[in-house]
Amino acid sequence: MTEHAPEQLDAETQIEKLTPDIIANVIRQDVTQPEFLSQRWDLEDCTFIIPLRIETEDRLRNIVVTLIYLLRNFNTKVIVKEVDKHSEFEKCAMPMLEAALEDFHLEGLTHIFEQSEEHTFHRTKIINDMLWMVDTPVTCNYDCDILLPKTSYPYSVNMIMKGWKDPNSESDELYYPKVVYPYGRGMYQAQIKTTDEEVTKFINEYFNFEVFQNWRPYDAKFGFVQFFDTETYKELGGENEGFVSYGYEDDERHYRFAMLTNVARMSERVFHLEHARSDNSWFNNPHIENNRKLWEKLKSCKREELKFYYENVGYAKARRAIPVT
Repeated sequence: MTEHAPEQLDAETQIEKLTPDIIANVIRQDVTQPEFLSQRWDLEDCTFIIPLRIETEDRLRNIVVTLIYLLRNFNTKVIVKEVDKHSEFEKCAMPMLEAALEDFHLEGLTHIFEQSEEHTFHRTKIINDMLWMVDTPVTCNYDCDILLPKTSYPYSVNMIMKGWKDPNSESDELYYPKVVYPYGRGMYQAQIKTTDEEVTKFINEYFNFEVFQNWRPYDAKFGFVQFFDTETYKELGGENEGFVSYGYEDDERHYRFAMLTNVARMSERVFHLEHARSDNSWFNNPHIENNRKLWEKLKSCKREELKFYYENVGYAKARRAIPVT
């Protein structure tokens, strides 16, 4: 299975049917009860890492909504690393979070600010800065504009930690993915254009996704959010820091982990809060051609070549040499 390219569906295990017993050990609740939406579930074994630059008003709104959603719904850890000339998060986002959340919600949040005059947002490096801080068994690489159905989070964590049994199989064998994509491949993205009033209603009505009226189904491939076994994520190179700004890093990540370990994908939806785009989040950035060349080089590698590359690439060797404190 791990020899296939990412274009082939059998490079990943498709999780078509999810059953409540998969998440029972995580939430310890009967998810058929209507009130489960207002419950706060245990995700202490997972750390969410979110790279951030707040360039627009909708980016500000999105990170606030995302963090309220995560911290109200889950007892978990969230690291946000912001790299910018000054901290828009401290100035604008934090007051809104303090107004919306209780102190015990905010205990799980760590905000790191790195001052930089650099226009380019080196997303892969920023993610790795956070990854090597993680001390939980599972790490979630998480975009600041993404929401998932509430049950997708514990499903993903529990599949990595406790394995998954195909409910349609007579075998008791468990499948242990090292990476979980918690959304389907194809038209599983819900692109949402929203307003301040609408997201306020979403938050106040226990995160009822039906309040979003202006959305369209769209293609979903490899970005948005992925759950990793933390040690495997680090061992296989984390994020490739050769990819700068935006472009092709999502394709390469999937190819690498599908080649070198086990990847699972769930047939669920991912909700994407739309936002204005600078060149740091689109294909018009000045690094796009170098990114493309690196992707062309790496996708031509066979399994052993790819493994050798990530054992010896400079940034990964340097990070592995630094003790985790």
